[in-house]
Amino acid sequence: MAKVRQDAWSHEDDLLLAETVLRHIREGSTQLRAFEEVGDKLNRTAAACGFRWNAEVRRRYDKAIEIAKRQRKEKKRAIAQQQKLNNTPTVPTYNLVNREKKTIPTETRHQQPVSSRNVSSIDDIIASLKQFKSEYETTYKSHSMMNQIEQENESLKEENERLEKKLARVEKQYETMQEDYHVLMNIMDRARKMVVLDDEEQMSAKAFRMEKNGNLQQVAR
Repeated sequence: MAKVRQDAWSHEDDLLLAETVLRHIREGSTQLRAFEEVGDKLNRTAAACGFRWNAEVRRRYDKAIEIAKRQRKEKKRAIAQQQKLNNTPTVPTYNLVNREKKTIPTETRHQQPVSSRNVSSIDDIIASLKQFKSEYETTYKSHSMMNQIEQENESLKEENERLEKKLARVEKQYETMQEDYHVLMNIMDRARKMVVLDDEEQMSAKAFRMEKNGNLQQVAR
């Protein structure tokens, strides 16, 4: 089955990647095998898992990585000690019942004490993971609040742009009304002047007649 490129990584994916890498470190395996294992589970490529680990996840688990490396060293040391003990010849002790009876050798074996450091290291890893979970939840809430603020900010920007466009339209309408008003006033002014001119023409157009004595007499029209 071909592995499909996936860009989004969830918190559970990051946690699975961290747990797998830490386990491989503790067991003395390589990170490449850890990336391949996670890639098979998440249907991602090992390269994608490696990039995610180095770019985002690794820095969150610095303390856990140190603990896992220390556990790996302790495990190697314990295995070496166990091999050394296995290669050491046992010293037989003889229980002599009497000289006539056959001696029966008994071997004394050394038991490897269980180190409490391993348990302590696991507790440290668990505590580190719990701390990371708490920090992640806090960061997630902060991101949610930031997203909400950004959305509100975008809404305010859109509202501001809408009001600015509306204001521009109103100002344009006002300018048009002002122009129409001036045109109307000019028309009315010209009309008044024409009325005055008509009256003056009518006054000057009155009829006169010549009397016998040579005087001009105004005739009513």
